[in-house]
Amino acid sequence: MVRLPMVESLTLGHLVAQPALLLFVAVVVFGAFYVRATIGFGSGLISVALLSLSFPVKEVVPVVLLLDLLGSILLGAYDFHEMQWRELSWLIPGSIVGLAVGAVVLAHTNAQSLTRFLGIFILAYVVYAILARPERMPQISRPWALPLGVFGGLIGSLYGGGGPPLVAYLQMRHLDKRQFRATFQAIALSDNVLRGGLYIALGLLNGSLAMAFVALAPTAALGLYLGNHLHMRINQRTFLYATLVLLAVVGIQYLI
Repeated sequence: MVRLPMVESLTLGHLVAQPALLLFVAVVVFGAFYVRATIGFGSGLISVALLSLSFPVKEVVPVVLLLDLLGSILLGAYDFHEMQWRELSWLIPGSIVGLAVGAVVLAHTNAQSLTRFLGIFILAYVVYAILARPERMPQISRPWALPLGVFGGLIGSLYGGGGPPLVAYLQMRHLDKRQFRATFQAIALSDNVLRGGLYIALGLLNGSLAMAFVALAPTAALGLYLGNHLHMRINQRTFLYATLVLLAVVGIQYLI
């Protein structure tokens, strides 16, 4: 497996001094946010997984958080009228509880020991959805949003992205692709704001990393713009299977 050389820091100065790495970061960010606009989630997973090959995770995660916040705001504003507020009234409180519980777990246990369980859960859902056909899965009731929101918040606190349980819930509520993407952005936005405040309080997010975000924001915006064009063109069935493919990749990553 090819490994890129580890760089001292993900600051704008280091990126400008090494054009090849700047290009690598730009390509990763563009691709991640192209996927985010196309299917509604996945930018954090892709960005953190690839950028941490060359940069310290403690710097990658805060920069990606700011980029994700930008993505949530832009996509959320674009799809604002498609948001399903009744779903959010259950999902967001659950996510907040999960984030708090996850912070306690992270402080007192080895969170990595939970990744295998998470990978099995995600892959089991993917297999079930494919066998049942995602467009024909039974519709679950709205109260399921609370436990799955808690589960999503817990995962988000531990691993930086609570997408899989939330994706499963929104799919099984049979939202169309615009409603799915819009509603997910609202949940992601609340998560981004809470984690951003925590990172600032802990000193993990500073001015140097904020400048790296500013430099990469146009690339993320371009990915969102072009990915949105694809989102508008694909049909509902293709959209559902694309989300399952990305979930499968996430599950496999957690297992290995």
